[in-house]
Order: sequence, then structure tokens, then C-alpha cells
Amino acid sequence: MSEILWQPDATGVAATNLAAFRLWLGSRGITLADYPALWAWSVEDLGGFWSAMWDFAGVVGGKGARTLENPTAMPGARFFPDASLCYAETLLRHSGPKEAIVFTGEDRRRIAWSRDALRAEVAGVAGALSAMGLGVGDRVAAYLPNIPHGVAALLGTNAAGGTFTSCSPDFGAAGVLDRFGQIEPRVLVAADGYRYGGKVFRNAAKIAEVMAGLPSVETLVIVPFIDDAEALALPKAVSWEAWTAPHRATPLAFTRLPFDHPLYILYSSGTTGKPKCIVHGAGGVLLKHACEHILHTDLKPDDRLFYFTTLGWMMWNWQVSGLMTGATLLLYDGNPFFPSPAALFDLADAEGMTIFGTSAKYIDGVAKSGLKPRQTHSLATVRAMLSTGSPLAPESFDFVYRDIKPDICLASISGGTDIAGCFALGNPEGPVRRGELSTRALGCAVDVADEAGAPVRGEKGELVCRKPFPSMPVMFWADPDGARYRAAYFERFPGMWHHGDWCELIAHDDGTAGLVITGRSDAVLNPGGVRIGTAEIYRQVETLPEIQEALVIGQDWDNDVRVVLFVRMREGVALDQALKDRIRKVIRENASPRHVPAKILAVTDIPRTRSGKITELAVRDVVHGRAVKNAEALANPEALALYKDLAELAG
Repeated sequence: MSEILWQPDATGVAATNLAAFRLWLGSRGITLADYPALWAWSVEDLGGFWSAMWDFAGVVGGKGARTLENPTAMPGARFFPDASLCYAETLLRHSGPKEAIVFTGEDRRRIAWSRDALRAEVAGVAGALSAMGLGVGDRVAAYLPNIPHGVAALLGTNAAGGTFTSCSPDFGAAGVLDRFGQIEPRVLVAADGYRYGGKVFRNAAKIAEVMAGLPSVETLVIVPFIDDAEALALPKAVSWEAWTAPHRATPLAFTRLPFDHPLYILYSSGTTGKPKCIVHGAGGVLLKHACEHILHTDLKPDDRLFYFTTLGWMMWNWQVSGLMTGATLLLYDGNPFFPSPAALFDLADAEGMTIFGTSAKYIDGVAKSGLKPRQTHSLATVRAMLSTGSPLAPESFDFVYRDIKPDICLASISGGTDIAGCFALGNPEGPVRRGELSTRALGCAVDVADEAGAPVRGEKGELVCRKPFPSMPVMFWADPDGARYRAAYFERFPGMWHHGDWCELIAHDDGTAGLVITGRSDAVLNPGGVRIGTAEIYRQVETLPEIQEALVIGQDWDNDVRVVLFVRMREGVALDQALKDRIRKVIRENASPRHVPAKILAVTDIPRTRSGKITELAVRDVVHGRAVKNAEALANPEALALYKDLAELAG
């Protein structure tokens, strides 16, 4: 049984939103004694639970008469098929001078927008889009650092009826075009540059390349983040100020649309080709995030919510939804270890942070730096810490409670881009157990299955969800018959969602159940908790004439995953340090710094299936000393011996 590291006292439990929700349900004739009873009800009566969540969260809009259509169909179930709403309308229902967003840059620049200022900026975006004739479902893309303008762009796009998408400015032009090129945006909002690690990066040249590949873009909106005039001189460019200012004083209007109206497009990691464009509906995202913020995170109007993220990670989208509670969003852009490992803890003290969200790799990095924030910082306001991106190691749980803060609710959470949310989260009224994700998400019938799809206990298996939930994607872009969508999530286990995590469900004597996730069950790379598709790396590496072909895997290393790249060289070419440097440079500039391999090794052959596909999983198994289960399916199984017991991968 996992050691309990923290649990709230009776007073703390009584003050949670969870306790208030159960009391609220009791007043409506639904009596649930504790959290296990609440979770069981939430997955047995899906329509009742999500309808209650709509009302308790105060979602603005018309709910309609029906809560769930085709309730047993996966895919095919539809939540609130008669509803009409606007995501932005619920998020912006709060007004006044209170801070809605506070941004801090690496250079300690501070930008604060009040609730009224945010509403004005959103009105500016929505008005500018409407003035250019933006129609329902037209796309707006953002290529921005994590600054308030990104939030305004998302909410303004939604208010006008459009569909939003984004990525971060460290992506190279090729990576951006792999994403935005598929969905053909009419507007591109981009910053002229960004800061990272004490350096200033100008983005004008990359923006020009992106624009050359996006003929659909009619207007390029430049946010002057580093004051580089070159970006504003690009064709079709207009400054953010000139674009939005004429409309800021216009009363903010919200376009209410059906529950499944496309709110935004997120992107898969691109394992087998270009990233899949995952379309998420406004109502599903709003309800799922309401549940996660209000009940699982215990977010309240006086909270100041921080998550270390970029616009290329769905945790940015997740954080934005925190506005619905009236909480203040704390944004940060840059290297979290610049100018020292104390940077984010300095921010926590300076801004009165209450919810500290980050990645497992960051927590591990702070521990390895030798910093003990408990000794160097007050952290008096911080009451919860959230970690995601990769499993939080038991030793990292120890570090948080020993060296960061002992009286804190530590929530290791897990979900993904595919669901725009989480399958496992914190339980503010329950204990935190060492090495465990505290609970399965309310309203999600999360389970662990064996190869046949049957429930397993006491051993590891596949993470599945056996019933529909609101934030299942509406569709994939350019997938008219839904074949790619069905194959992605429902092919492995027909009738249930297959998530691709390898995990174990841990039952406890108090009736609760935690999860231990040990990694992905597919070939997606996951360094530092950021999912990376192998195809994105191949597309860059194979542009180099010296390289015949490549294979990339994630190697489990130091409580994380590191990217290892194997290359088969053209005849007569050797892999020297200069070529390794060039490979890394190409990947960094055209994909992102997170794609850069930690190790690059030359091999003389790459194993492939009889149909000609390279087999990353078999190589990964050999590198980790595991038996290869599908060697008989390989055309050249002898090649696997080249990857066994490599000294270069032992350190």
C-alpha cells in the first residue's frame, strides 16, 4: 500500500468545492456520502452528472431538453444535442477591475489585464474578425509565446463563431506548416519574437516562410513582443493595436452555437505522418474543464492559477478555462530555470500563486539543481501543486513534501491532447499517496483492461474509458467518414476508448482507487513530458543528403525519456561530430528544441516489417533488454542485433 504523504483535515474537506457539490446534489434528492459514491454515480448516470455539472458550474447558454443521445455508442454518443452556447461567454461572465491575467516574462516584464481589459481586448478581436467577414467555423491561428494576447485571440475567435488553433514560436516553419497548412486559417496572429534562456529570438524570417506556405491567410496580425519592425513590414501585416483598437469599445457580443461547434483544433504528435488535426467542441471542453477546475483542482474566484506551458501544449488551453471560476491566470514565457532554478518560485511569491502547475520533469530538474524552495522561499499562498506530462516519480513526491512545502495538495494528473483534459487527477478531499495519481476523473468510466478488453486488477494493462464523455473529439480535420478517428481510439477495443497508456489501478480500503502510469504503450516519444512523434523528426533528418534513413526511439533514462536517433549513412559517409551538430540544428530549427535527440548513433541496417515499415517498437524493446514479440513479422530480423547492449546508451 502506497504511503500517505498528505491529507486534508475535516475543516479543509468541508471547505472544498467537492463538499459543496455533494451538498448541492443532496438538496436535489441525490445523496452521496463520500467521494467513491460520487465517482460511482458520475459514471453510472452520465446524463445526470454532466447536467448537474452544467448547472453547478453556472454555464451560460441554453442546455436544451436532452442530456445524452445514443448513450451507449462509442463513438456516436452526443451530449446536450439541443444546447446552444458560447465558450467565451461563460469564461467572460466576470467583469470589473480585478486582475484576470498577469503575464511575467523571462526579463521580468509584467503585463496585467483586468477583467474589463480582457473583455475589451476580446471585443477588439471579435470585432476585427467580424469586420473582415469571418464566418462560423473559419479558422484563426496563433503563433505566439504565452502572453495575454493568445487568450484574447482564442476567446475573440470563439465569440465571433470561428475556430482557433495555436502553436508556440519555438517551432520551426516546417513544423508550423505541418499543422496550420492542413486547416487553412484566414488569420494568423504572430509575435515578432520571443525570449528564452536570456536570448532574444527574432521570428520575422520564420513568419515570412510560414506565410508563404499559407495562401489562405488574408491578414497577418503582429504582436510586438520584442519590438522588431521587420515583422510588421511583412506583406498583409497589421499591428495588434491597429487591428483591435477600433473595436474595443464595441459591446461584446457572443455567437451561441451548438454544443459540438468546433472551438479549437489541437494536434497529435505526428507519429505516422503529419500531425492529426483533432477538433474539439466548445461544449464538451467547457464542461470537462469545469469539472476538472472546480471539483478536482478546487479552483475558486480568489485563486491565482499558474501552469508552466506554451501555446503548443494542451495545458495552455486547459489553463485558459480557469477564467470561468473568476480566478486569475498567471502566465509565464521563457526558460523556467533562467536566470536560476528559483525563477518560478520567485514568481510564486511575487504574484501570490495559489495553484502551481508544472511538469514532472521540471520538479525532477529542481531537485537535481540542489534548490530547496522550502528554505529559500515563503510559498505561503501555494496550496496545491499539479504535475503532468509524464509520470511523477515516487522520489519526486518525496522532494515536493520534503523540500518544497509539506502542507500542499500534490496532484499528479494525466490525460492528453486527444481528450483536451484528464483521465486521472487530484482529489482535494482525499489523501495524496506516494507515486499515485489520486483518482479517476469524475464522469469518465476509466478502467484498466487486458489484451481482450476485460478489467484487470493487481497488474498493469491498457488505460481505457468504457463510456462516452463530453470532451471526446468532435472529429479529425479532413476525415469526412470518420475512419481515421475511429481507428485512433476505438479500433483496438471496439466500443470503448483506448488511450494508449500502460498503467495499473490501485484499490484502497477507503473505497478510493488511484492510478500508477508507467508510460505510453505505443511508439510516441515523451521527453520531459512533451509528446513527440517520430515522423516529425524523420522529416527533418532525411532532408540531409548524408543520411539514407533514420529510426528514433525514446529510451527510459533518469526518471524520464530521452530521444535516441539511429541513422543509416549513405555509402562512404561517416557520422562525425560536425554532422551530429548539423542534424541537431536542422531538427531544432524546423521542429522544436524538444525534438532534438540526446544521442545520435550510426547503424548499418534498420529493421522493417514485411510491408516495408520501420519498426520502432522492436528496436525500443531491444534497447531496453526486453524480448521482441513481433520478430516474426520482420523482413530482416537479424538487424535487431545491431541495437543490443550498445555502450553508447549506457551513459
